[in-house]
Amino acid sequence: MKTPKNTIAYIVLIAVSPLFLLIEHLTHIEFMLHLAAIPLEVLVGVFIVEKFLEKRAKGEKLRQLMFIKSYLFRSEMLNLFLANFETLKFPAVTMSKIKSATLEELKQMRKDADNIEYKSLEAMEPVILEYVKAEQVWHNFKERAITYNFEEIFQDMIFILHFIYDVKLFKGNNPDKLFIYEAEKRVLMMKKVKIVLGGGIQKFLDYVIELKEKQPDMFCDLISDYELSFQIRDIQDERGGNQTI
Repeated sequence: MKTPKNTIAYIVLIAVSPLFLLIEHLTHIEFMLHLAAIPLEVLVGVFIVEKFLEKRAKGEKLRQLMFIKSYLFRSEMLNLFLANFETLKFPAVTMSKIKSATLEELKQMRKDADNIEYKSLEAMEPVILEYVKAEQVWHNFKERAITYNFEEIFQDMIFILHFIYDVKLFKGNNPDKLFIYEAEKRVLMMKKVKIVLGGGIQKFLDYVIELKEKQPDMFCDLISDYELSFQIRDIQDERGGNQTI
């Protein structure tokens, strides 16, 4: 967004050129034509430099966001993505597959993720609840989107937060019922569920592709952490199963 000071300066530069042209018309002094061109040349130069600086600043903000995502994916959003990937029926993506995949194979996984299927309706409920638990994360992302002027991210966060409020409202009135069963009865709500949960898988794969291309070491660290977390969860499940025998 241009500051008022910059806007005034641009208006002055634009206004000066016609003034010199008027003087040239009245006096027929050709030098005035050269003077009339100077403000426009300055204006073009300022515009080019400003666009370059804006692009560089946006690039730096995107780079910062990449590191912020790495932290959040490995901490506050870890359980959410563990639950989301664990309940997938298609594509059958595992962290081991992601870790060993080539860039082209990752892109194919991402393409397949446009048609996500879950193992069952009941399996989707824990993922929905993980989104609710991570509510503050989405608020934080929304604030960063405002700060960094990332319109698409801002709209995504608003959509997720509206979904969370729907879930909280339902669970508040029906604590013993599954939200997913209610969503199944309503076409628009079920569509929202699929957009949020499926979108999470898609965004994760988009991110690991970005890391694979730009930060391969961070890619390995992130996926290794997830791989280890899945192994720990499997051990805990086995122990829980043994205790019930």
